[in-house]
Order: sequence, then C-alpha cells, then structure tokens
Amino acid sequence: MTDATPAPASPPSRRARVRAPELIGKGGWLNTGEMSYTLADLRGRIVILDFWTFCCINCLHVLDELRELEEKHRDTVVIIGVHSPKFVHEAEHQSVVDAVERYGVHHPVLDDPELATWKQYAVRAWPTLVVIDPEGYVVAQHAGEGHAHALAKLVEELETEHAAKGTLRRGDGPYVPPEPVASDLRFPGKALVLPGGHFLVSDSTRHQLVELEADGETVVRRIGSGVRGFGPDSFSEPQGLALLPDGKVIVADTVNHALRTYDPVSGAIETVAGTGRQWWQGSPTEGPALEVDLSSPWDVAWWADRVWIAMAGVHQLWTYDPATGTVDVAAGTTNEGLVDGPAAEAWFAQPSGLAAAGDRLWIADSETSALRHVERAGDGEGEGDGGGEGESEGNGFVIRTAVGAGLFDFGHRDGAAGQALLQHPLGVTALPDGSVAVSDTYNHALRRYDPATGEVTTLATDLREPSDAVLVGEDIVVVESARHRLTRLRLPDEAVRVEAVAHRTQREATEVAPGALTLDVVFTAPTGQKLDTRYGPSTRLLVSATPPELLAEGGGAGTDLHRELVLADGVTEGVLHVSAMAASCDDDPANEYPACHVHQQDWGVPVRIDSAGTSRLALVLAGLGA
Repeated sequence: MTDATPAPASPPSRRARVRAPELIGKGGWLNTGEMSYTLADLRGRIVILDFWTFCCINCLHVLDELRELEEKHRDTVVIIGVHSPKFVHEAEHQSVVDAVERYGVHHPVLDDPELATWKQYAVRAWPTLVVIDPEGYVVAQHAGEGHAHALAKLVEELETEHAAKGTLRRGDGPYVPPEPVASDLRFPGKALVLPGGHFLVSDSTRHQLVELEADGETVVRRIGSGVRGFGPDSFSEPQGLALLPDGKVIVADTVNHALRTYDPVSGAIETVAGTGRQWWQGSPTEGPALEVDLSSPWDVAWWADRVWIAMAGVHQLWTYDPATGTVDVAAGTTNEGLVDGPAAEAWFAQPSGLAAAGDRLWIADSETSALRHVERAGDGEGEGDGGGEGESEGNGFVIRTAVGAGLFDFGHRDGAAGQALLQHPLGVTALPDGSVAVSDTYNHALRRYDPATGEVTTLATDLREPSDAVLVGEDIVVVESARHRLTRLRLPDEAVRVEAVAHRTQREATEVAPGALTLDVVFTAPTGQKLDTRYGPSTRLLVSATPPELLAEGGGAGTDLHRELVLADGVTEGVLHVSAMAASCDDDPANEYPACHVHQQDWGVPVRIDSAGTSRLALVLAGLGA
C-alpha cells in the first residue's frame, strides 16, 4: 500500500536465528477477553503477525486470505493483527474496535497507535506478515497479497519440525469473541432511495441488504441469508448500490468480488459480473462479465449508459454493460497514486464512492483523500479544479482532480480547492445546484465542493464515519456507518465553520543519498516452488515518482526485481512508487500444469534527499527471515 523505511543490507535467510521483538501497543489488546499477552505467553505456538491498517484495501484482502489458514490450524497457529495506523482517525482506539468488528477479524488484535511494534520489526509497508516459530524466532516476512499458499506450506513445515523437537504446543488460542450487539443495522455501507420512497441499505457487516421505510428506521425486509457466502441468497460485505433503468438494483458484492442484481419486486438475486475470485495481475480485464475476475468493487453508479464500478482493490474504474453482458477497464493503470489525464493513464488510490451528475461522474478516491471526476475529453476547460487540458486520447474520457494532493496529505481544511483537505472520504453525492456533498469519513463530517466557485465548505460535523448520503427532498440522509444508522439533515444555507487542521502520515521519510540509488525487491519462492520462466519472465517491476522530476533515470516497467535508479539534482523530497509482482509455481517436472501463485505489492516510499542517507533501498516482497 504505502510507505517504506530502509531495509536490511542483504536479503534475509530462512533459518537466521533472529529473536522476535516483544509486542507493544499503547492501545492494548482486542478480542482477548481483556487479557494482555507477551511472546513468552505464546511460546510453543506458531505466531503470524499481520501488520495492517483498516483503511487499506490490500490489508482487507489479506484478512480474507488468512481465514482458511486460521481455521485449519487453529490449534497450532495464533494470528495477531498489529494495527498500525496511517490516518489520524485510525489511531483512535474506538475506531480500531469498530474496524475489528466491521471486518470480521476473528483473532487477537494489538492496537499500536504509536507504531512501536511496527518499528521494532522494521516493517516497510501495509500489509506485512511476519512468522514467528514456536521457539520465538522470526522465520519469514511477506509484504502485500497472495502469500496464503506460501504461509500454509511454512506452517506445515514448522508443525512437523517442532512436533519432532517437542517444542510445539497445541490447544485453544487466546481469541475471545466479543459479545454480539443488537441493532437493525451494523456498519452499513451505502444507501439508495427506491422508487416508492423506501431506503435500501447495504448492511455490510451482516452480509445483507435491508429495506427501511421512509422514516429510515423501520425495517421492512432483509435480503440475503446474513451468512457470508457466494450462494444464490448470500452476500459478503456488500457495499455500493445503484438503480438500473429496468428497476433492478445493482449491488457491489465487495468481498465476493462480484456484481449482483436484486429485484425489489420479485426478490430475486442474480450474479451478473465476476467469478467470486479476486483479480490478479495478468488476468483478463475485459470480456464476458461472468468470466472475468473482479477485485473488491466498492461502489457502483449508472452513467453514460452503463454501470461504472469503483474497483477499489486494483485502484481502477471499470464498467459493466448490461446490454452486452461485458466488463471492461475504463480508467486507471492499477498503480496507486494521484495522476490526472487520459483515463487509461490516470492513477487512483482506492476509489470508494461514485455519483453521476450530468456530464460528470464524481469519485471519492479514499487513499489520496481526494475528490475527482470523469468527464469526456474536451469538456471542462477553464475551470479551476486541477484537471488536464483537453486530452483526447484513449477511450475519450479524462480524469480530473478537484480536491486532494496525494497519498500522504490529509486533514480538515475548508477554502479554495487547491489547499482544502479531506480525510479518507468514502462517499460522494450530487446536489441539485451542481455542487457535490462528500462523505468525509475519517473527519466525521459532510463536506461540499462547488465547481462554480472552486470552494470547499463543511455542511455538518459530529457524524460518525459517514460513508454515503442520499437526497430526499430538501434533506440529505447520511449513512453514519459507525453509529449504525441513517441520519437525516436539512441542507444548510450556510456552511459550518471548523478549525482547520492539516496532517501528514506518521510514516517517516526514508533518507536516501543523492544520485545513484540501488533498488532491490527481495523475493524468495516458497518451499517446493520456483519462478517458472517457461513462458517468459514471471516477475515484474514498475517504478515511478511523485513529482516525476525526482527520478532522473530508472523509471518504467521491467522484469528484473533489481533496478539502478538515479535521483535528480535539485529535488529534495518526494515519493517513489514501486510495484512488484512475482509468480511462483510448484517445482514438479512431472506435472505439465503446475499450480501457480501470484505475490504482489505496491509501495509508496516517501524519500528525503540527504548526503548521509542510504544508497540502497531493499523492499521485501517475500523473504525468509526478518
């Protein structure tokens, strides 16, 4: 996801005897029945530390990847989530408590708001997994997604080895589930108004849709079994909702990596796009909708005669055309960042909210704390909202940014759009006067951007993680996700005044020496696997920078995980964007079609040029040791 700090000078070794540092977190422990734990308490168990932060879609993917491993090896493996915040809001303890319930985290979590354990383990990116053996030594580290198979193999090896040594201790782990809470909604995500005036709400944590009467409180019916799944009557953490011209509702079934339709008349649920599997680099990006994998679709909107999809999991916008039954990439490269221009060249960072408004499709781009929009090339010149100028390449659409500066700048500041700040917005709503309301989730506020004036104001505060809003007459109804309710507000004539605050992420910049910089992405194939080059290179490395002037040489795509970079003179700081992928396959010459597994991670590495800085940056994609 983001950030990195200097890595060890040499690749780690599988059996290096590195004692695991102690687990420290000022926020304390969750999911343990109020018990605190040390590594000594866990001796004899295989411990997997999952360094995560709840804003991060890649971290949420890893939570789902670990579920099967967690269940299968429950008597030998203890997974501990070490929550390491990016945003100020994520450092609040109650926010972590909410996130643990919201995303179904069924293992202990250490709340580490000051990043004490993160620093002790020299973690470089979200998500990062560290494996500790039953004797308390670090034996593996993996960054990014796609490592579940490798971890399963390693766990089996460690079980065998330590059972033979007598150092493996089986039994119940420290996880204690919290008491369930009764409420009609539990962390709702998105909402829409049905033609009859009722509300339809995605009740994400309970894996259902809920229809409410016009009062926004009285439950009419629940849609879906309420059990996580991909069956004909099941959802898995659904989010976005949109009405289709035929009266059906299209649903972003987020953790099922699918689009479903719900017919309010018949009650029928149908899968219309996605396979239930997560998209990986190299998979098809267009074709028959039911044959193409998707990746965490977070919101949907009907615009330009098709469904637009905020594909949060791969930092792109896709489209689904019901008339042809096909999907296609509409914008974004899968690189994470904030880059405007022709749709095919733009960068996003976890687009999570969509709103159609005439000739524009507005986007809440959450990880860059940005408000952006799509328009047809040639539209919109002369406005002061920070877009490109009359681009006409690609598919005829252009991406422009109204509010937002990048991955590491956020806060609550009104005023001119060029200096205004948001904090991880998840929703956007078109208003009747041509302006838009932004569900500014981590600021607990409803904000407004007016394209006519280029100004950002605050409409309401004291909300709790607003994630969406819908218009009802002269009112706006906000999905207060962390208060588990819909809240009706009268649109104010004047904006609310708030004290301006600006933040930078807590991650310290890596100090690098000027000039030449060696970049090494460390990857060791899991036991029993190898990089399969029968059909060409099985690794990929893409490097770029913000600002682009930071990088004099070494940018672009290649297949070698080693790269010699040259930093330009005169640029004192910036962000290196590094995207790495490696595919490993079973090492069995007798098998013509070995099973293969993709490992991938994106890093945004804040760097500061300093003569005393490092001349080598090593990032661990999958290494053994620490």
